[in-house]
Amino acid sequence: MAEPYKIVIGLEVHVQLLTRTKLFCGCLNKFGLPPNSATCPVCLGLPGSLPVMNSEAFRLALRAALALNCQIASHQGYPPGFTKWDRKNYYYPDLPKNYQISQYDLPFSHDGWLEINVAKDPKKEYTPKRIGIIRVHLEEDAGKNIHDESGRGGDTKVDLNRTGTPLLEIVSHPDMNSPEEAIAYLDEVRLMLRELEVSDCEMQEGSLRCDANVNIHIPSADEPNGYAATPLVEIKNLNSFRAIGRAITYEAGRHYEQFQLDPVNFRFGKRLKTTAGWDDARGRTEVQRHKEEAADYRYFPDPDLVPVVVSAEQIATAMTELGELPQQQRSRLQTQYGLTPYDAGVLTAKGRKVVSYFETVAGSVGDGKKAANRMSDLIYPALSDRQEEIAAFPIPAEMFAHFLKETESSGQDPRRKAFAYMLEHNADVAAAKTALGIRDAGEFDEGKLREAVVVAITANPKAVTDFKKGKDAAKMSIVGAVMKANKGAPNDLVRRLVDEELAKV
Repeated sequence: MAEPYKIVIGLEVHVQLLTRTKLFCGCLNKFGLPPNSATCPVCLGLPGSLPVMNSEAFRLALRAALALNCQIASHQGYPPGFTKWDRKNYYYPDLPKNYQISQYDLPFSHDGWLEINVAKDPKKEYTPKRIGIIRVHLEEDAGKNIHDESGRGGDTKVDLNRTGTPLLEIVSHPDMNSPEEAIAYLDEVRLMLRELEVSDCEMQEGSLRCDANVNIHIPSADEPNGYAATPLVEIKNLNSFRAIGRAITYEAGRHYEQFQLDPVNFRFGKRLKTTAGWDDARGRTEVQRHKEEAADYRYFPDPDLVPVVVSAEQIATAMTELGELPQQQRSRLQTQYGLTPYDAGVLTAKGRKVVSYFETVAGSVGDGKKAANRMSDLIYPALSDRQEEIAAFPIPAEMFAHFLKETESSGQDPRRKAFAYMLEHNADVAAAKTALGIRDAGEFDEGKLREAVVVAITANPKAVTDFKKGKDAAKMSIVGAVMKANKGAPNDLVRRLVDEELAKV
């Protein structure tokens, strides 16, 4: 049942960059170090210390901005590529300087877009939708407050290791209209930035964080634009895609209930924007404070950092570093290998190295769909079970392609057993087939196998009766009897013969 309102969602995504050091100092940018061990006078904001920009962070940010189809520092009244640093002033225990070096009115990139799939059934079809991106800018991260959540009133501890980490903020337009669209957008951002080696985007480590700006539009014939809009709420503490979906759904429902109680005043423009925290355990939001406006932060240009002008040469170099982006790759895999949108999406989501593995296999066996299916059946589960990346997998693409050719007529079950044997014993396909007694279909006399099937059917009248009553699984006792009497016979061949002979009974 459709909801009686339209959800409107804009996302602010914060991504830590994969640099060796922090944005304005030489401290290590590494997760998991002992608390407060990666700090220095610069990131602690001690008197007399001066920041120096990390050029690698700027290079990675530029690469991400171009992948997100952004304009690069194109500001009226300023030279092309001109951008500057600003101080965003506020007090918080994990912000030792009491200001954050960020960007305000002249961000280094802006006005971009990202395409996502909004089909009702993404497994079967692809319906594109562009999500507008307002700006992508660099800033330094704050530290981390570690609260006592036991309820016993313990102290809050502060770890400043994260202070000064290079952070990319990606601010979208409010173009998403469901939790599913928001998650699809985040999935695409994460995949793209990982492929570009801009960030590892690990939510559990805090290198990908997201705030959701949510309100709803309620149809109203009395309004000039045809709907009444509720006040904006920014939801924080979203540490998983599941939490993001749940929080958006909850907040939209809460807005509708509030609007029903006070349709005159619970409106955009009549209530201040609020910040709410998401309580995942309780499945609800808790209003924390009214949201500050730009004036509250008292932005001004940072006097310790010179402006930056991004050159056309830098942009051209960054463009060459992009390679094939996920959307381009999905489209090519469908065209070149005949994959469905779903198969192409699954493959692309596995990363460029897995796609390269697939392309080697598909080129060798000459059938992209077959290569994709066999990788889904065998490679993906093995990678998951072994907790390995494709680069470390003991069966290289060429060997897997040879394996598929050699087991083409062996049947599904023998193929799986041979693959498992190869992994367990570090063996090739010939050794696996010999050890398991697997023979190809061509090694069997089909006429004699058919005779064995007839014998098995005659010896199992109850299975035949049950099969005729609609119990399809009953025929498996006949298949099993034939397989037992003919060791190594291809399962697929035996099943076909059993089906054919049962149809005659």
